[in-house]
Amino acid sequence: MNYRSIVVHLDTGEGSHPRFEFALQLAKESGAHLTGVFAVSASGPASFYVLDGSAEYDHAHYQVRRERRAALEQLFRAGLENADVAGDWIATEGYAGPAVLRHARCADLIVAGQDDPDDPESHVAGHFQANLIMSSGRPVLLHPYAGTFSPVSAQVMVAWDGSREATRAINDALPLLRRAKKTTVVTVRAPETTLADHPIAEQDIAAMIARHGVQVDMAECVLADSMSIGDALLSLACDLNAGLIVMGAYGHARWQELILGGA
Repeated sequence: MNYRSIVVHLDTGEGSHPRFEFALQLAKESGAHLTGVFAVSASGPASFYVLDGSAEYDHAHYQVRRERRAALEQLFRAGLENADVAGDWIATEGYAGPAVLRHARCADLIVAGQDDPDDPESHVAGHFQANLIMSSGRPVLLHPYAGTFSPVSAQVMVAWDGSREATRAINDALPLLRRAKKTTVVTVRAPETTLADHPIAEQDIAAMIARHGVQVDMAECVLADSMSIGDALLSLACDLNAGLIVMGAYGHARWQELILGGA
């Protein structure tokens, strides 16, 4: 099993170049076809959604966006040629969410980016990443806006809670787990929970991963009263020096996740 079709979302934000380089390296190592889908906000960055003048913002930045798009397309095509990777450049018009989804559903993996609070151009649509994860039906790898990352992570952290979503995420990430030097399966428990509360124990899922030739360890964190599950996972990832976090997403109802969020 390997990724054969990868879609990377590109925009006019500062994170597009490192995100493309990441996806290109992954495509080369996987022998995958790489599709760059260029899509930007159709009505201006998030900070202008509720303000008068968003149309003026778009008009003022139209030429800048055109220049960035042309430069990014040139970079994309040159990168494919230099890396000897097959690929396509697709520039979409209109709303980014539906446009990216159309192409994402035909990929083995989607590479997208985080919104950068210091870069308005990194915002393409409200709940863009969440909708991509919930609606594409494909695994999504979110590339952080800060830091430098390689597709081959020496340390990978798998967040395990015994759920269907976590199971799906582990299966989808196996090509990346096989490349890692070590994978650590972590569980976060509330003080009152026990091993019996988990549908599938971490030992069982670790054994399944190991059968794919992955070096696996296990770790457990008892959740402190003042810490959220998300914060606990980030703390564990830092302790493990993990370059990749594999976890399921959105196990609640769509409206609940979009309004209230989750780990």
